[in-house]
Amino acid sequence: MQETLHTALNASKAMNWGLISTVFFLATIKFMFAPFTGHAIGLPFWETYLSSVAGGTLSATIFFFFSEMIMKISHKRKLVKAQNGTLKSKRKFTKTNRGIIKVKRSLGIYGICFWAPFFLSVPIGSIVAAKFYGKQSRTFPLIIVGMFLNAMATSFLAYLIFH
Repeated sequence: MQETLHTALNASKAMNWGLISTVFFLATIKFMFAPFTGHAIGLPFWETYLSSVAGGTLSATIFFFFSEMIMKISHKRKLVKAQNGTLKSKRKFTKTNRGIIKVKRSLGIYGICFWAPFFLSVPIGSIVAAKFYGKQSRTFPLIIVGMFLNAMATSFLAYLIFH
């Protein structure tokens, strides 16, 4: 009887890797909602926080360092379409572009590195940060610091509001 109770208590304290991976993979795409999902599916605060940071950091690393290659491929595709005459003219200044430029001008490197991956998505925000500030050595560390701070704030809010 005691062994069964002891085993049940240890099983309840063990990390649920399926739930952690859910938050992890959500954080790789839409970082802002991952901590709320972690709370909703019953993960403890620290597991939610760490899986959000890990997922966001992995995605930011991949997209930041491959953004130059992604932008070159995109540019080549546009050139091919322009040569074929199939390139459609599109609006140059969309609401999203205006918002990004406004943030860039008002908050600079800190605003882009901290907030673009949070509000847009980690892949798009990392590419935007790399496009504007990729040559500066502090850009990637600022993105990572933003991941840690945003995950802490969002996780805290999720557990404060819904608990």
